[in-house]
Amino acid sequence: MKALLALTCAGQFMVLLDNTIVGAALPDMQQRLHTGLTGLQWIVDAYVLLVAMLLLSGGVFADRFGRRRVFLAGVVVFTAASVVCSLAPSIGWLIAGRVLQGVGAAALSPASLALLTAACPAPRERVRAIGLWAGFSGTGLAVGPLVGGILVESFGWPAIFLVNVPIGVVLLLAGLRVLGESRNPSAPPIDVPGTVLSATGVGAVTFGLIEGGSRGWTSPVILGSFAAGLALLAAFVVVEGRASTPMLPLRLFRQRLFAVSNTAMVVVGFALMGASFFFSQFFVYVQGASILVAGLQTLPVSLAMVIVSPYAGRLAARYGFRVVVSTGLALAGLGLLALGFVHADTGYGNVWWRLTVVGIGFALTMSPLTGAAIQAVSPQEGGLASGVSSTTRQIGAVLGVAVLGAIVHTRESGGASFGSGLNSAFLAAGAVTLVCAVFTGLWLTAAGRRGAPAPNSQEAKQAASGR
Repeated sequence: MKALLALTCAGQFMVLLDNTIVGAALPDMQQRLHTGLTGLQWIVDAYVLLVAMLLLSGGVFADRFGRRRVFLAGVVVFTAASVVCSLAPSIGWLIAGRVLQGVGAAALSPASLALLTAACPAPRERVRAIGLWAGFSGTGLAVGPLVGGILVESFGWPAIFLVNVPIGVVLLLAGLRVLGESRNPSAPPIDVPGTVLSATGVGAVTFGLIEGGSRGWTSPVILGSFAAGLALLAAFVVVEGRASTPMLPLRLFRQRLFAVSNTAMVVVGFALMGASFFFSQFFVYVQGASILVAGLQTLPVSLAMVIVSPYAGRLAARYGFRVVVSTGLALAGLGLLALGFVHADTGYGNVWWRLTVVGIGFALTMSPLTGAAIQAVSPQEGGLASGVSSTTRQIGAVLGVAVLGAIVHTRESGGASFGSGLNSAFLAAGAVTLVCAVFTGLWLTAAGRRGAPAPNSQEAKQAASGR
C-alpha cells in the first residue's frame, strides 16, 4: 500500500509541478523562441485545454480499460512529451509537445486517484489516503516557481521539461513492478462525440480570444472561429442531452447547488490561472528582476494555497459553504484589485502581501466548491461531480489566460505600456471575482433554503472536505 501511495503521489506531483514551473520560464521562452504574448498564451493554453477536455474521459477510460494500464500510458505520454518540449526548435514544436503533455496528464491524473481509491475499500482508510495524496502532490504547486527559476537561470527553459524525465522513468519502472491491475466492468462507454465536440468548441473560442488581438477582432478568421465555437458547443449540449451515457450529464445542472458551485469554479480557474500567467512577467519585464528572483517572488501565492487549503473544508463544514466561499472569493478579488495598482517602483514589501491574500482567498474556495458539487448529487455520482468540478476549473483557466491576455494585447495595441496592460488585466480579474463572490453568496443562500444539509452535519463535513 505504501508503494502504491508513493507512486500515485509522485505521478500527481509531476502533473501539478508542470502547472507552476512553466510560468517561471515564460520570460526566457519569449526571448529565446522570439515569440510574443500570443505565443506564450498558446504554450499555457495548449496544455490546459487538453487537460480540461479529456479529464472526465480519462477517468472513465481508466475504469473501463484498466487503471494501471491508463496510469502507465499517461506516464509514458507525459514523459515523452516533456522530451519533445525540451528539444523543441520552434514555438510550433513546443506547442505540439504541450498538447501531448495535456493528453498524458488527462490520463495520468484521474487514473492515479482511481488506483488509490480502488486499493482502499474502507471509507476511513480511503479518506486518509486521499488526504495524503492531495497533500504531498500539492507541494508540486509550491515548489514549481522556485525550481523553475533555478533551472531556467542555470540551464535555460528546456530544463523545466527535462526534470520530468527521471521522475517519469522511475514511475514507469516502479509501476510495472508494483501496481496491480483493477477496473470497473460496469463503467460506461467513452462518450466520443461529446469529447470531440467539447474540445473543438472550446478550442475554437480559445483560438479567437488568443489570436483576436493580433489578427483583428473583426477579421473573418476570428469571427469565424467564434461562430464555429459557439455552434460546436451548442451541438455538444444537444448531443449530451440525448446521449444515454453522456460525458457530462446536463441534468446535474438542474440542481442549483451543483450549478452555482461549478459556475464559481469557472471564475476561480479564470482569475487564478489568468492572473498567475502574468506574475513572473510582471517581476521580470516591469520591475526588472531576474528569472530566479521572479520565481522566488511569486511563491507567496502557491505557499498560501498549500498551507490554507487543508483547512478550507473544515472551515466550510463548521461555518457553511456560503460564508467560507464568499469570503474566499472576496479576499481573492480584493487581492487582485490591489495588484492592479502595483507598478515598476512598487517595493516587494508592498507586493508580497497582495499575492498572499490572493492565494489565501482561492485556497478557501476550491475545496468547499468541490464539496458543494458533491453534496448536490447522489453518493453514487460523487466521483463524477468531483471530476466535473475539476473540469470547470480547467475550462476557466483556459479562458482566463486567453481573455486576460487579450486585454493586455489590446491595451498595448492602443499605445499603453505592458505594465499598464497588466494593471488592467489584474483589475478585470479582481472585478470578476468580486462579482462572483456576491452572486455566489446569494445563490448558495437560496440553495441552502432548498434543502442543503446543515453546516455541521456529517454529510456536509464530508462534502466540504471534497470527499
